[in-house]
Order: sequence, then structure tokens, then C-alpha cells
Amino acid sequence: MQLSSEDTLRLNVLIANSEAIRIDENNMTVYGLKGESEMKVALNPNGRSDKYLQLVRELLSGQILGSPGGYPVFLRRWTRMGQINHDDLDKLLMIGEPEAVVAVTCSRQLTNELARLAWWVAPYAENARAMLTNPAVIDGSMGPVLAEFLLDYLPFETEQREMLDTVRLALQPGLISAERRKKLWDAGRNRKAYRIGFLASEPDDLPDKIPARADLISHQSALVPLASHNPQAALLLKLLDSAGQTFLEVAADVLQRPVDQDVTVAAINAIGQYFASVRPDTPSPQEIAAIDESVAGLCAASDGDLCALLQAAPSLVAEIQAMIFLAHIDEAVLTPIFAHTDAIGSVMRKKLEPVVQPVLQKFAVLRGQQQSSMGVNLV
Repeated sequence: MQLSSEDTLRLNVLIANSEAIRIDENNMTVYGLKGESEMKVALNPNGRSDKYLQLVRELLSGQILGSPGGYPVFLRRWTRMGQINHDDLDKLLMIGEPEAVVAVTCSRQLTNELARLAWWVAPYAENARAMLTNPAVIDGSMGPVLAEFLLDYLPFETEQREMLDTVRLALQPGLISAERRKKLWDAGRNRKAYRIGFLASEPDDLPDKIPARADLISHQSALVPLASHNPQAALLLKLLDSAGQTFLEVAADVLQRPVDQDVTVAAINAIGQYFASVRPDTPSPQEIAAIDESVAGLCAASDGDLCALLQAAPSLVAEIQAMIFLAHIDEAVLTPIFAHTDAIGSVMRKKLEPVVQPVLQKFAVLRGQQQSSMGVNLV
């Protein structure tokens, strides 16, 4: 089988006059884009459609890349990790290969204009999320376009991971309106994955703020002088204030009933990131008991920023212990559980209790709702 002479001629004209090309397999039509204008070539197959489309792709690839074999799809893994850098990314948008478009959207060399062309070729949520990790797109005209598409598509997402990633990416500064943000937050009452997106993207500026702890004012005289040069004091001051109290409330809410492992990992990592400024340099333990031992050792030190904070605010010992405990938290604490189960829902939540309950208890301490069960000797 060969391409008809008419299709060959028209495709060559399309190639010469296009900035990007896409193939509509269902309608057997090849489209080209030049500026804002679209052109099309209606194919006239003289045999099986799939074989004919293969010939079309061979023509496109041969003319554009000089390689009739097309884009090397075996590079899929590296493509999707953003490891493919190509001096001629624009050419990859001319060959009608979906994986070549993914290579462009994941490339560190992506520009706002290339994003516009890639979006015309393959307007899929996966590509939008990939492009919204690129500063050139976030700051360009395509950023709001992609964010709006993702939020419109969000109700149709079925994977929790995609939901929270969409929210996290859309909440980047300058992409969506305040009204859109509020609707997204309200929708999170029933879809906790949305709230995790907020925790990850704007942890100190969450909607529906709750007041600072009632005793904040009484502790400011001890904490404020330290906060300018002591990261532990600075974080504790924030935790007692409205921003920190709101974060703790929302984080506790999403940890109550995580639906699957992706959501749990994302929630735990968002919590760990919030406390990262005081995280010890040593690798995070995987066992809660080991974290307790680490906290005890750190709080017993006779010098350093933590010692200074403990001495300056002895009435906040329980809160300081809770803060340092949470600074150890990341997805490593989930590894011993998830390495032995793929459970979701209520079964997963039951298995997670040895991790989640201590975290929630430390949240309660920081919110002034109960005392820590950790008995560290500070003398």
C-alpha cells in the first residue's frame, strides 16, 4: 500500500505551511495550525485505515525529522521524567505522534508558545498537568488556560492522585480567580483530595481561617525575640497563630478518612513539608517508636536552638515536643505498612492507625486540646 498521490501532495503542502500537526484517526483527517488558522487534509485511504495512517506518520516523520521510523516511543520513561531535551522541540509537534507531544510538554526547554502549540495538538489533562510544572508556562498566557481546563475537567477525574495534583497546580499564583479558588475549596468538603492540594500549594493561606490559640499573646514575649534567628521558635510562633492553627485543623480533617494510598502519602508529605524547616539532618525513622526516641534525644540536648527554645518557653514543652515529632514525619513512616498491603478504604485506615493516631494526637497538643503523652526529661 502507498499513499495516494493526491494525499502525498496535500500533506507536503500542509507540512510546509504548519507550525503543528495533529491526526484525527476517527475522521481520517490531518490538521495543521499556522498562527490561529487551521488547515486540514481529508485522507482518501486506498486500503486498511490503520495501515494508511501508519504511512501518513512515516511521511510526516521522514519529512520533519528525516526518520521514517517516527518518534522512538521506547524512550517513554525518560520522556515523562522530563529527561528528553531536544534542540528542535517544535519539530516534535509536527509528526502526529502523541508520545512526541508528551516529550515536549515534559521538557525543561518548553516555552509558552510551544505550550500553545502542544495544547492544540493534544489537549489532554495529563499534558496540562505536565506543562503547569514549567515556570515559563505558569507565567505565560497558557498558564490560566491550562488551569481552567483542568478545573473544568476535575469533576470527571477518577484517580485521587490526579485530583490533588490538579488542585495543587491550579492554585499556583496568578492562574485562577478568587471566586474559582473559593468554589474549589468548598468542593473539598466532600472530596478531601482537593484539600490536600491546598495544603501542598498554599499551607499558610488556607481559606476559612480559624483564630490563633487563645494563649498566643501570653507566649509572644518569649517567642518573638527568638523567632528572628531560631527556626524552631519561628515555626512554633506560626503554629500557635491563625495560619498554623488552620493548617493543623485541615490536615487533621484530611487524615481522618483517606481513601487510598496516594492520598495518604500526599497528606503525610504535605504535613512533613510544613515542618521541614526544623527537620533533623538525620534520615527520618520509619517507626513511630524511633521517632519518639529521636525527639527525646533532641530535646535533651544541652545547647542549640531547640535547647534555647525549651528554656525560653518552659510552659510550651508539650507543644515543642509535638512540633519536633511532626518534623520527622514523611512518607517513610508509611513504608512499613504499604510495603505489605495494597488495601484501600476502611481496611487501609485500620492498618494506618499506628501512624495516623500519633500524628493526630500531636496536632491536638499544638491546638491546645490535650497534653502530649511523651514524657521527656528536660532537666
